[in-house]
Amino acid sequence: MAQRVVKPKTNLGPGFWPVTALIAVVSAVMVYLVETSPLPIGLIQAGAPADSIDALFRFLGAIAAVILNIVVIYTIYFGIVFARPKGAPANTIGVQIHDAPVLEFWWTAIPTILVVILSIYSVKIWADLQNSKGDVLTVEAIGYQFGFQFRYPKVKGVLNEMHLPLNTPTTIHVTSRDVIHGFWIPELRMKADMVPGLINTIRVTPTVPGTYHIICSEFCGVAHSVMRTDVVIESQQDFAKWFSRQGGGTGSGGGGSGAGIAIDQGKADVGQKLFGQKCSACHSVGPFDQKQVGPGLGKIFNDPAHLKLVDGDAPTPQNVAKIIHDGFQGDIGVMPSAQVNQLSNPDIANLVAYLASLSKK
Repeated sequence: MAQRVVKPKTNLGPGFWPVTALIAVVSAVMVYLVETSPLPIGLIQAGAPADSIDALFRFLGAIAAVILNIVVIYTIYFGIVFARPKGAPANTIGVQIHDAPVLEFWWTAIPTILVVILSIYSVKIWADLQNSKGDVLTVEAIGYQFGFQFRYPKVKGVLNEMHLPLNTPTTIHVTSRDVIHGFWIPELRMKADMVPGLINTIRVTPTVPGTYHIICSEFCGVAHSVMRTDVVIESQQDFAKWFSRQGGGTGSGGGGSGAGIAIDQGKADVGQKLFGQKCSACHSVGPFDQKQVGPGLGKIFNDPAHLKLVDGDAPTPQNVAKIIHDGFQGDIGVMPSAQVNQLSNPDIANLVAYLASLSKK
């Protein structure tokens, strides 16, 4: 008759379950405090997506509180219960715990479940931020040593102050004209790197009027600490008045911006060099479907598969110049404006001449 193998009972100490109950109680209290405290302290939610981001950080804080209690309290408990007895030699072997499949299962399953939940939660928030639809206002923010400039549709030139209307979904394209900067509005929680030659996009919907700081969050030189300005969140009526004073209430906007460019004076050879410097990171000189970041531009004027430009206009030199000048945002992505790309009107004419020469091949 085969002998029955009796596994040794796992010894977790005389007070393991009372200590576990203590951990549960302390964790519940800390989770309640994390979820109900006005965090972050002194930093209001001036608009979306501050609420979603704060909810994510509260969730992280609650999980961190529970893990902290488990690790610290169990460490103290086991350190006391299984301490080397007085008078025992220094090489005494402590209690050995083997073959505890229940413990091993739970200390593997619980962290896995938490990581999966956190991943789904954070990816959903990020996807909502990146795929926001129906934005009404688009603003370009340009960092430089050591300040910020802003461009608005239909406003000529750049502005040194930023205004946003209440309850208006707004897209902010950020970039830099020299070194890497950071664009951060703490009350809206959104932060993005301002990188030369690259457009990063954030989306906000202001809901609380006031004047808030815009801070450079990336060390950018000796005067980094003073690189800040304000954003004024105001009613839509007050924003409309301010916008009109900047010249934004008149003019034809993007449609006429290409009309003042002397297309016929462009030089293809100069445009080729500019294309390599400013455009080749995102566009190839192949057909439209040969995409890198944006579409191929080699046959932009006579591609039989794409009879219109990305903005729906006919592929004429003037309309191509308009897109280069104004930039473009759509399902295909975001193209920076000439201001962001530091292109003059003669540069645009040279680029159009080069693209026209490609279409003739």
